[in-house]
Amino acid sequence: MQTNTPEVTDKSRGARLEARISVEQKAMLQQAAALSGRTLSEFVVASAQEAASRVIQEHETVHLSRAEQIAFVTALLNPPPANARLRKAAAAFRKQTGL
Repeated sequence: MQTNTPEVTDKSRGARLEARISVEQKAMLQQAAALSGRTLSEFVVASAQEAASRVIQEHETVHLSRAEQIAFVTALLNPPPANARLRKAAAAFRKQTGL
């Protein structure tokens, strides 16, 4: 089954990516590409893009334990009073930005 997403079918790409791989790796990629109804390039680009999206998602997502979730929400709902250093920083910010 061929997937016609804009990322895969866009022929106006200007960047190029090259990689050295073993004969075995290329044979495996070609087989997978054929089984999915894509060219080798389409398969490699789509697979790399999916993997990159997963890695980025994993690094941009914060995972908290139940205790950490409770502590975070508690701090948001009942913040401690501002200390002198925070009040001074807020005043400097307002002065600098004119707010």
